[in-house]
Amino acid sequence: MHTSSAKPRVAITLGDPAGIGPEIVLETILSEAIHEICDPFVIGHRDSLEIAARTRGIGDLTFHMISDPSEATFEQGVIDLLQTDVENDAEIEFGKVQKAAALRAYSYLEKSIELGLAGKIDAVSTAPVNKAALKLAEVPYIGHTEIYQELTESKYSLTMFNVHKLRVFFLSRHVSLREACDLVTADRIVDYLTNIDGELRSLGIDAPKIGVAALNPHVGEGGMFGREEIDEIIPGVQRAQEAGIRAQGPLSADAIFAFNLDGHNDAILSMYHDQGHIACKTYDFENAVTVTLGLPFMRSSVDHGTAFDIAGKGIAQGASMIESTRVAAVYSQMKLQHRAA
Repeated sequence: MHTSSAKPRVAITLGDPAGIGPEIVLETILSEAIHEICDPFVIGHRDSLEIAARTRGIGDLTFHMISDPSEATFEQGVIDLLQTDVENDAEIEFGKVQKAAALRAYSYLEKSIELGLAGKIDAVSTAPVNKAALKLAEVPYIGHTEIYQELTESKYSLTMFNVHKLRVFFLSRHVSLREACDLVTADRIVDYLTNIDGELRSLGIDAPKIGVAALNPHVGEGGMFGREEIDEIIPGVQRAQEAGIRAQGPLSADAIFAFNLDGHNDAILSMYHDQGHIACKTYDFENAVTVTLGLPFMRSSVDHGTAFDIAGKGIAQGASMIESTRVAAVYSQMKLQHRAA
């Protein structure tokens, strides 16, 4: 990993240029607060950022074109930009699914992975991509998490929501609710708790406490509202405890998130996608960001889409992109400090 600076080096990918990515990335890379905590640079295309500046009424931008992060100046007000040579002459239309836009977006992710595997960056903060556009461009992955896990050849990837003191992991994500219930197994719970414990320890969190959410109302009420707690969740938690993991639960899902707003547990394992997402997004929609753990480098992302309906109108808010980049910097710094200890 890059360790020559006191601050972590963070690549910011531009996302699908037909969406709000260029606008929110522009706001982020010009943020003084971001430059204070990391050395940021952008992977994207200059024309997209210039168009974004015009839509937001921003004057002339100062670009510093680079071919490698080592060439960046990381100077406030200067945009260090690494441009990929993919669809350079494409004319991207805002708000539409386009193959050229998806190919650009995918090239940014490929470049960030190349840099991450080479140890030239500590973290990546990703602007949103469009799944329909990726499919149109015949990209063989459904989204960011799958791309990063496959192309880094990581054994696993863990999605963690980070919002203030809440860290929420998910036993299942992009599957139907019916399939999510079938994925609640003791073996899967032990596997996830083991990986969560290891990832939190790699951040310097000693003996992390992990709360486990129940699947059914009132923790199944002794089997009256479902047996998953009795047959799968409790045995899984007990096996993890026997292995030295400080897991507790299952705890009622309608209370576990509220009870952990003070950071009582270091993390929560949610049983399925919406269970954890609803809690986090209701708590603070703009500051809920996604962190991917299990990769050779830290990766974070906004938790919203390409917002085609407002793209190019100059009204997109960059708070989530700024928070994503801040979180990437904070967690990569934690990992660097733990390795150095």
